[in-house]
Amino acid sequence: MTSPYIKKDNDSVSDDVVWHNTTVTHQDRLKLKQQKPVVLWFTGLSGSGKSTVANAVESKLLSLGKHSYLLDGDNVRHGLNKDLGFSDVDRVENIRRIGEVAKLFVDSGAIVLTAFISPFISDRAQARELMAEGQFLEVFVDTPLEVCEQRDPKGLYKKARAGEIKNFTGIDSAYEAPVKPEIHLETAGKSIEQCAEQVVSELASMGYLNLDDSLSREDADHAL
Repeated sequence: MTSPYIKKDNDSVSDDVVWHNTTVTHQDRLKLKQQKPVVLWFTGLSGSGKSTVANAVESKLLSLGKHSYLLDGDNVRHGLNKDLGFSDVDRVENIRRIGEVAKLFVDSGAIVLTAFISPFISDRAQARELMAEGQFLEVFVDTPLEVCEQRDPKGLYKKARAGEIKNFTGIDSAYEAPVKPEIHLETAGKSIEQCAEQVVSELASMGYLNLDDSLSREDADHAL
């Protein structure tokens, strides 16, 4: 079976590096997991609620018996991306690496949730291009800047306003909002629970959860 991830002509991979097909295929994993793998790419300003909503969504997916994994922006910078700063160049590389990791999780058959500011449209588009058609859903956690600043759970906006942090998204570094996100979470007036419910409900309506016979509709509604 040919891999869907064969390198493109402009990829900087040595000719000595070849793709090794494995005995267990992508389709084998899908059959086992009984779900449609996808990347839920949560994007929004710092303090918008990306990680909190993504965490709530993953909890609901678990209650439905679905296989998922959450890649959180801060957590990834403790390991995989600990060598990166917050310049525009480093932000681009940060998202590039996450896109590649998310692609591997999708190949495993998982539902992947990524919670990163990912401020640039071009970088989110590049992550989308790594996936097959229908394997990338952009989730815009649309929280106004003033609300994010009021929350400021880490005190980062205060430091950015004081000039103690440079290249801070929304202050002295741009955030390019999604134009046509697959899922648009307008968080004003909504609880985390309501936002998570919206995501899971839209996932179900788009056919990603494929609830099997062992899970009744009543159980699914309860999980939502």
